[in-house]
Amino acid sequence: MVRMTVLASGSKGNSTVISSSGTTILIDAGLSCREILRRMHAAGEDPRALSAIIITHEHQDHIHGLPVLARKLKVPVYMTEPTHEVWRKWVRGNTSKQKAMFPDDDRAHVDRLEHFRSGESFQVGDIAVTPFTIPHDATDPVGLVFKIEGVRIGLVTDLGYMSANVSMHLRNCDALMIESNHDLEMLRGGPYPWSVKQRVMSRVGHLSNEALAQFFASDYDGGAAFLVLAHLSECNNHPELARETAERALAPRGKLLGNRVMLASQSEPMESIRL
Repeated sequence: MVRMTVLASGSKGNSTVISSSGTTILIDAGLSCREILRRMHAAGEDPRALSAIIITHEHQDHIHGLPVLARKLKVPVYMTEPTHEVWRKWVRGNTSKQKAMFPDDDRAHVDRLEHFRSGESFQVGDIAVTPFTIPHDATDPVGLVFKIEGVRIGLVTDLGYMSANVSMHLRNCDALMIESNHDLEMLRGGPYPWSVKQRVMSRVGHLSNEALAQFFASDYDGGAAFLVLAHLSECNNHPELARETAERALAPRGKLLGNRVMLASQSEPMESIRL
């Protein structure tokens, strides 16, 4: 049995569990260690069964809980070398006062660190992982495709636009978790400073409902049984608006009508997808 369980998705923290019959991977650790463990238990996932943690990029909503979680669970942590370097510098810079008091406390240290490169697949247990480059304002951000027991799962959030490379990697997925961050009009008329709005709308920002709809209407191959809309802005989007925009784009393609469109939540784990 293959499972995907989104523990949290949004600007306050992101974390997802991918499981096979023998391997369990946590993708991103954007919540506190305590909250990740709580949500795993609530979703029926055993933290003691974790085989690895994979980090997609260094932004705090994807990596915040990693130091404590990695030490507690003692599992391998996978990230690209550039991501590790910039995260380590950030942690050390933001803990300089604590380190002056406790010099042996290196919060950027990970005991079992493994580096991977975008475009080069690697194996965690019986799960094959293929990372690919995405357009986002991080150092070396990646999306991920997992091949498990004949099932293919794609996971991509935090991207400014749907590049040809991203579209190519998302073909032939049985389940797809993809960003639907904001409604353009809500963002333009919302409370964010103009500089932040420009960043979100840029080609290294976040994918809008409208941009995702364009992908669904044109480049999407229609193969996924489950489509999970993720990283929804709590300020500049509404869950039902994101769903309606996606379903409207999918509707003309009759073979997609049976696909299930689901919404990932910031506040609670999503119902597990079983494939």
